[in-house]
Amino acid sequence: MGCNLAIAGVTGAVGQEFLRIIEERDFPFDSCKMLASSRSAGKKLTFKGKEYTVEEMTANSFKGVGIALFSAGAARSREFAPAAVKAGAVVIDNSSAFRMVPDVPLVIPEINPEKIKEHKGIIANPNCSTIIAIVPVWPLHKANPVKRMVVSTYQAASGAGMSAMLELEEQTREILAGKKPTCKVLAYQLAFNLFCHNSKIGPNGYNEEEIKMVNETRKIFDCPDIAITCTCVRVPVLRAHSESINLEFKDSIRPQDVTELLRTAPGVSIIDDRENNRFPMPIDATGKDDIFVGRIRQDESIPDNRGINLWVVGDQIRKGAALNAVQIAEKLL
Repeated sequence: MGCNLAIAGVTGAVGQEFLRIIEERDFPFDSCKMLASSRSAGKKLTFKGKEYTVEEMTANSFKGVGIALFSAGAARSREFAPAAVKAGAVVIDNSSAFRMVPDVPLVIPEINPEKIKEHKGIIANPNCSTIIAIVPVWPLHKANPVKRMVVSTYQAASGAGMSAMLELEEQTREILAGKKPTCKVLAYQLAFNLFCHNSKIGPNGYNEEEIKMVNETRKIFDCPDIAITCTCVRVPVLRAHSESINLEFKDSIRPQDVTELLRTAPGVSIIDDRENNRFPMPIDATGKDDIFVGRIRQDESIPDNRGINLWVVGDQIRKGAALNAVQIAEKLL
């Protein structure tokens, strides 16, 4: 028995991925409402062999809806998610709107699925960089508590949406043709370049993406004391984020221990071929559900073998966003 679904922001990159994943996983639903802004209203979408018309999302869009998957941005989530809840839907929200609200569960099903049942109508999907980083860190943290985590991200254009991906393609063509690159979506040229993540810089010098990773990890791990610092960078990759992660553990841990723990960890695959210098790349993760881990090595600067370095790559649109939300919906049912 399925439920009545609504997808808010269906025409965006994550909205389109919702549809692919629902079809691939044969998620059970009885009806599906396709919702977007007034700009996209009236568009036709074919999904599972049936044609749907995109409707403009309003406060009245959610009558009879059981689960609403939101990926329409924080402002629209704040505006419309309460109306969806009032109409009886459970909202799984992909924006930053509710993640740090104390009584809203922030869920990664591989880590804290038990939090789903605590919802009061809204369940928050974490930030894509947070998901990609901590799905592989969690099984290590359970075995040997992580005291400190240093993360540097290499984030694809996909994190800024479909328009940023198209702009990266356009800029690449322009530069190769000797033209000046168009910068409309992102402030700076991304093709053949990289820059600080395009989120607001706070008074302490950290950007919002870095702060999100710190706060969300602490909430999901239920570990307010874990020391975390991040540097988030936008790189000229279309899709799939990469992250360099340095971990300091409470007790001694060896690379072979890490490999053994990750070999059986849900949602994780290992590519760690030192002989051929072959480790995870964005093209390995693109379109894949798993998060890929490699470059598993001892941090020799930390005494007593308590330090480990990892290289982690995951599809930002998939596990970093749409898949995580659909997995939550599956557990709700």
